[in-house]
Amino acid sequence: MKHYNVFLICEAEEDIFEIYNYIAKYDSAGKVDKLFTNLKNTINTLDQQPDRSHVPPELESIDVFEFREIHYNPYRIIYQVTDEDVFVHCVFDGRHDLQKILQQRLLRQ
Repeated sequence: MKHYNVFLICEAEEDIFEIYNYIAKYDSAGKVDKLFTNLKNTINTLDQQPDRSHVPPELESIDVFEFREIHYNPYRIIYQVTDEDVFVHCVFDGRHDLQKILQQRLLRQ
């Protein structure tokens, strides 16, 4: 089985930092630590078979197919696969309308 290198780009790291700070501020320390560990573990699964997931519907609807997503509910992890690498671009709360955010961040429009 092929092994991929998984990288978080700066924006994805900032997303996780913002999520962490928000949960830490409004919930318990135990919950934020568990969330952080589970997000990290979910992202780390991308080192094997990152193509097992699907294209985000918001991007598919505008004919953009080079990004994929996995979930750790309610969070959506948006990433791109190259030959041997996986680049995580975004980690968002899936309860929000992400069409505009994804277009701005991933397509730089």
